[in-house]
Amino acid sequence: MNPTAPTPTPVLHSRVEDGVALLVGVTLVSVGIAFLASTGLLTGGMAGLAFVLHYATGIGFGKWFFVLNLPFYWLALRRMGLAFTAKTFAAVALLSLLTELQASMLHIDRLQPLYAALTGGLLMGMGFLVLFRHRCSLGGVGILALYLQDRHGWRAGKVQMAIDCGIVAAALAAVEPQRVAWSVLGAVALNLVLAMNHKPGRYLAS
Repeated sequence: MNPTAPTPTPVLHSRVEDGVALLVGVTLVSVGIAFLASTGLLTGGMAGLAFVLHYATGIGFGKWFFVLNLPFYWLALRRMGLAFTAKTFAAVALLSLLTELQASMLHIDRLQPLYAALTGGLLMGMGFLVLFRHRCSLGGVGILALYLQDRHGWRAGKVQMAIDCGIVAAALAAVEPQRVAWSVLGAVALNLVLAMNHKPGRYLAS
């Protein structure tokens, strides 16, 4: 790198770009969730807890996901700002709605668990990446991971991978071990996408 070269000026996203990114990111995540749900798998973070509660109670994933994220908006507002918090709330609400409506729009008759775990994890990782690059998240662990990256320089992908694997492991109390094992692979696939592509200073737009 040329030390005398001028530092590139960050290019801000427009509100239209943010809106499209929110829709694209949430849609990718919702399809990944459909893959996991069709084979009885789960993932990490608040989505993982929502899956466990959904399997245990029969109450829809979307309802649990929306409620579980409510306590994290205070941290988001205090540490990440109003714009980030507003976009995150919109993304969480949209994902909750899409997952509740998905049964009437997407029917999966047969899906092998390994394929569901890996493909679902990759789809969700790409969705999270889109949202992160537009200063948005899907609440919960995502807010904490982005806060720690901004505050301490810790990679959001690695932070989320550690927490997600812990949550998936804790799901052994409610989900059979084989499904948890497939779910761990999905969580690793998701977070590898983030660890390889979401690094401080790599992406200039904000």
